[in-house]
Amino acid sequence: MVPLLPPREFREQTHIDGWTIPLKTRILVNAWALARDPESWHDPESFIPKRFENCFIDFTGNHFEFIPVGAGIRICPKILFGLFNVKLPLAHLLYHFEWELPYGMNPKDLDMTETHGL
Repeated sequence: MVPLLPPREFREQTHIDGWTIPLKTRILVNAWALARDPESWHDPESFIPKRFENCFIDFTGNHFEFIPVGAGIRICPKILFGLFNVKLPLAHLLYHFEWELPYGMNPKDLDMTETHGL
């Protein structure tokens, strides 16, 4: 995930939490920080995919707690294309191969530590 969304410019003077933001001010939205906000997420630094089960929050830009592909009129126009280009190859890989760990390896031996990168 890229941490900052593309720059935005205010079309009118706006007041947010007691701050006045003048017309034509350029801002950058830190999507990385939004996705790790402890006020929105329990244990935000942990990888917990189950948090999205039976959850009303989605990734299509309708909820501002989690906007990995943007939101509103500036959401990524290729979101559906991207989804299909992940699902189809994954389905092919799962269908055509028998997936298992190397002989003698335990699932707990896998190093799933996250690294920084783009």
